Amino acid sequence: MLIAVILALAVGTYGFRAAGVLLHDQLDLPEWSRRLLPIGAAALLAALAATAALTEAAGFAGWARPAGVLVGLALAWRHAPFVLVVVAAAGVTALLRLLGVP
Repeated sequence: MLIAVILALAVGTYGFRAAGVLLHDQLDLPEWSRRLLPIGAAALLAALAATAALTEAAGFAGWARPAGVLVGLALAWRHAPFVLVVVAAAGVTALLRLLGVP
């Protein structure tokens, strides 16, 4: 049963991706829709990032994680190397949790 579900999801995923490539030239979207697609993708990613940064188990994640995310965001804004951004964000979060900040 589990293998059937995995195969069905794999076929569905491949089908959606193939449909995008095959139907790209045949689908004519209005201009307003073409302008909104990149904005919608950015809004979706921002909402996903905010949810992951602020919540844990359907509740507030505490102050340490958002503080780490803010440090990472500030470093990314300053064009710091990706490894430094990740290590600094994780380090700030770990340090705050070590100090007892939830």
